[in-house]
Amino acid sequence: MNRDDFEKAVARAIEEIPDEFRSKMENVQVVVEDFPDSYTLRSIGAHSKWELLGFYEGVPVDRRSFFDIPGLPARITLFRRPIIRAAASPWAVVRTIREVLLHELGHHLGFEEDALEELEGRSE
Repeated sequence: MNRDDFEKAVARAIEEIPDEFRSKMENVQVVVEDFPDSYTLRSIGAHSKWELLGFYEGVPVDRRSFFDIPGLPARITLFRRPIIRAAASPWAVVRTIREVLLHELGHHLGFEEDALEELEGRSE
């Protein structure tokens, strides 16, 4: 899947996210990269560029304070090639993107890992 088709799949996946969560993406930038950079991999302790499907950068909503700079968007990066590989089939790419987006959006909302697993199960 080329980058243009993948970005169209991202747009479709965003449309498929339940409204209650999509509305929380107002100040969240979604970007696509082929792979995570070495700094990102090291920051989470990953050993392979294929391990990471998405990455959230920002201050979770529940941890923001009066002193945080308002207006700066949080950022969710989707890693195209690992997602395509994880999807296992072309028709599963949108579903995989949606799952990764929900997981990273959960980080934005301050969910713990167990709550993220529940959220991911609910999106299926």
